[in-house]
Amino acid sequence: MDLSLTREQRAVRDAVAALFVKQATPERVRRAEATGFDGLLWRHYAEIGALGIGVPSDCGGGGGGLLELALVAEEAGRRLAPIPVAETAAAARALGRLREKELLGPVLSGSVIVSLATQPGPVTQQCLVDGAIADAVLAHDGDSLVYISRPEGLSKTGHRNLGGLSLSRWDDPGATTILAQGSEARAIFDTAIDEVRVLRASALVGLASEAVGIGSRYAIVREAFGQPIGMYQAVAHPFADAVAGLDGAQLLVRKACWAMDSAKEDAGALAAMAFVFAAETAYHATTHSLHVHGGYGFMEEYDIQLYYRRAKAWAAAFADPRRELLTVADRRFGPVTTGGW
Repeated sequence: MDLSLTREQRAVRDAVAALFVKQATPERVRRAEATGFDGLLWRHYAEIGALGIGVPSDCGGGGGGLLELALVAEEAGRRLAPIPVAETAAAARALGRLREKELLGPVLSGSVIVSLATQPGPVTQQCLVDGAIADAVLAHDGDSLVYISRPEGLSKTGHRNLGGLSLSRWDDPGATTILAQGSEARAIFDTAIDEVRVLRASALVGLASEAVGIGSRYAIVREAFGQPIGMYQAVAHPFADAVAGLDGAQLLVRKACWAMDSAKEDAGALAAMAFVFAAETAYHATTHSLHVHGGYGFMEEYDIQLYYRRAKAWAAAFADPRRELLTVADRRFGPVTTGGW
């Protein structure tokens, strides 16, 4: 197992990083909070081929693996890019596995946004992460994997939330197409959900890394009692702990990517572990960075509050990390059984 990046992977990371630095500025992030979506950024994201990175080459994609997508998600998280990344990437890969080339065409061009319902069951019974902006959703309903078109007349403004997410419910779904049934449908859906776990974890790593940078830079210039507050152990040591934790979270994400792309037996457990650890680490890192800012941290003019709010919301929109610990336990040790020893 070699988790170091290849030259091609570094090129992918650098290309999307350059896009987000230029197009996902704090000002653009603030302007997009009402809808959770920046259409201009999405168009540029599609133009550089990012939507097809993880799709098989025979379906028009770049033929990359989950690690390449994780690198994209990390850079998106670092800049709080107001576009859908995790669920849309997993949905596109699911369509690629099914060789749905006709559906994939507009998805890869960016003209159609396809997301993923992250819970099994009817979409009417769940809040969709990208529901306000998605043109279609992949869902596992009953024993079928279905492609559901956007309901007519649905508002592009989703439910208000603190994380700048495009949350919405589809109470009256549009046209539905069955893509797969039975065990095949379940396997494709489960794989897609594990990919979302990994990609959300990677986005949280990027988010928290930048939050630590914001906080540490502030600690250098903010003075108290005649010296920068970063000189005090109560400020500096938690930042050091956060950096160590984020290094571990990044390595766990990359190991999960390797395991999933290699179809290892423990891939599912590693995906759940990566999500839980990244979510907890990101929350603690952003909380300390906000705390270091004092009262300024709660002011909208300061960027750190953007990161703090999303650290919690991005994880909770997918699943409660504490509940995900049960998924880790089930996959490592088997499901809970009743009865005697």
